[in-house]
Amino acid sequence: MESVILASASPRRKELLEQIGISFRCHPAKGEEKADGTTPEEIVKRLAQQKAEEVASHYQEGIVLGADTIVCCEHEILGKPENRRQAAEMITRLQGRVHEVYTGVCLLHMHSGICGRELIFAEKTEVEFYPMDQEEIEHYIRSGEGDDKAGAYGIQGGCAKYIKGIRGDYYNVVGLPISRVYQSLKQMKAESHDTINCK
Repeated sequence: MESVILASASPRRKELLEQIGISFRCHPAKGEEKADGTTPEEIVKRLAQQKAEEVASHYQEGIVLGADTIVCCEHEILGKPENRRQAAEMITRLQGRVHEVYTGVCLLHMHSGICGRELIFAEKTEVEFYPMDQEEIEHYIRSGEGDDKAGAYGIQGGCAKYIKGIRGDYYNVVGLPISRVYQSLKQMKAESHDTINCK
């Protein structure tokens, strides 16, 4: 049976893999990430690749899945806020306008300690916020929901009431374009003639 190794500790990514019935183990990457690249797509693909490569070095067999998500507003990348003040600044920038969410994914198929196949891609989703007043922004920040999330918000949580619309994959904003990941795993399975272990 082919095993999937998730190079992330993200509870959202774990939930999405469980949702579609993929059996996996978690081995979070711990190395320092370097945001190489000039475009959001290049940056998230490189960050995902760094995570996957770090974790893949510990395995002889299996498919390592690395992923990274960033938010981009008016050509500026918004990562995870360092504090509540920074989170408030991010939400203030996002409210009332459209921004982009990019998730990079890297799949490394390991066999006998060697990477035999690599798939790297990035998915983009546009998200539009309704306008928010200062009280709404402060209330959301105090909830702590966006403390560990790119752009300081979680679309699947309390912030949902401020989402006017999205264009693209909703799950990409949650943290993993899960249908595209599944199709990519199927592709690797077909090419290797192995079986992806599903529940």
